[in-house]
Amino acid sequence: MALSVGDKIPATSFKRLGADGMQDVSTADYCKGRKVAIFALPGAFTPTCSAQHVPNYVQNAAALKAKGIAAIGCVSVNDAFVMQAWGEAQKVGDAVDMLADGNGEFAQATGLTLDGTGFGLGQRTGRFSMIVDDGTVTHLHVEENPSEMNVSSADRLLEDL
Repeated sequence: MALSVGDKIPATSFKRLGADGMQDVSTADYCKGRKVAIFALPGAFTPTCSAQHVPNYVQNAAALKAKGIAAIGCVSVNDAFVMQAWGEAQKVGDAVDMLADGNGEFAQATGLTLDGTGFGLGQRTGRFSMIVDDGTVTHLHVEENPSEMNVSSADRLLEDL
């Protein structure tokens, strides 16, 4: 069953490279006691993700934070090393947390997966965005076509706030 508005964020963990090396970031800790924006996409360094999705969140990070968003997380089924390198290439700085779902556990737990095996990508997360308030999904936008960014943009989340 796919994640819906009103559901609790699935209890999984991400990996993130930080100043102290590899860190585990549980979804519960990431979302606890604050409002966060999470956007998921099929893959680092892929066309729509790199040309549109991540830049849109970087450009709108200050506006999202001004409307009460404490953190913005970018999730993809990639390892933490790739996510860090992609964040550096995209110049995300402190605007967006690059969260690796290397084993696809978050993707599977949301039920919002993408079968990219025909393209050599394996099982991935689909393209979606959400606002999570203290662990509860309050807004969720899932793309019908994961190669497009129509409803999962930061602009759309700004409209929700």
